[in-house]
Amino acid sequence: MNVACPGVDEISALPKAIETIMASVDVPLCIDINNPVALKEALKVYKGKPIVNSVTGEENSLNEILPLVMEYGAAVIGLTMDDEGIPRESDRRVAVAHKIIERAGSLGIPPEDVIIDCLALTLGADSNAGTVTLETIRKVTEELGVNQTLGASNISFGLPDRNLVNHTFLALAISSGLTCPTVDVAKVRPAVLSIDLILGRDRFAQRYIREFRQRRSQND
Repeated sequence: MNVACPGVDEISALPKAIETIMASVDVPLCIDINNPVALKEALKVYKGKPIVNSVTGEENSLNEILPLVMEYGAAVIGLTMDDEGIPRESDRRVAVAHKIIERAGSLGIPPEDVIIDCLALTLGADSNAGTVTLETIRKVTEELGVNQTLGASNISFGLPDRNLVNHTFLALAISSGLTCPTVDVAKVRPAVLSIDLILGRDRFAQRYIREFRQRRSQND
């Protein structure tokens, strides 16, 4: 959740919004804010373990965000970008992921509390954007073994028939090691279940068949 908007006092608005949402839902919240002071005020009132979105490999970000993550026992999304921006090469993105994990570990934040985002950029601007992200995901999986998130639909921005591109990219990303993509669950759940089935993660196709029956009963 994010309350950033021109004229909004994020420091006072964010904790109030957190309290309001916590009273209505019982799922973990992802707090998306660039203001460290507002983030701290939100973490003070949060009950449970939130996800902080996000920290980067930039020194200011590491120094300001990671101590708050440690102090309040949160999880954090680590973006594979640094002071020079988003690297165009997979090795440089992987290096940023290592840096974030290592700096988090130096503060006592375990790897399971860091979710790496290898960053998807649009193919409309760079035809190699997909392969770079997929290669980064594979390397992070092999070298760090941490959970990974991804704004999967970014890959198709500006292109026609975006759902086709998104679903194809999502399948490739999951097979490369992506574990918790940022997606519209209602739209992609059948595709994700079929991906798990193909990858041998659904014994005897139980989840796939159960989901199919549920969708068919809803359409009857």
